[in-house]
Amino acid sequence: MKKKLYVGNLPYSYTGTDLENLFSQYGNVAYVSVISDRETGRSRGFGFVEMDSDSDASAAIDALNGYDIDGRKLVVNEAREREGRPGGGGGGRGGDRGGRGGDRGDRGGYRGGR
Repeated sequence: MKKKLYVGNLPYSYTGTDLENLFSQYGNVAYVSVISDRETGRSRGFGFVEMDSDSDASAAIDALNGYDIDGRKLVVNEAREREGRPGGGGGGRGGDRGGRGGDRGDRGGYRGGR
């Protein structure tokens, strides 16, 4: 069964190919993604690797968590699903109803009739 891993504290110069080469030493890599900023295209310093088996993933975690690359210690662990964002929802003010509701900070939202 495939297992997805989170890889944090990557050097900003690291590419998907670099990440795949590093993890392929510990087993078959099914998928690699280095996350980049939408506006600048620059790496955000983390990514995901999907390994073909649990044993390959465990070997990679054991070997690479804390591994030093260019003075940065990698953080490698099993990826978790995002919490608190149903539907993968994307921020913003949501359903702004004429200034009544949405994200209103500490003032609270619209509470009903007049």
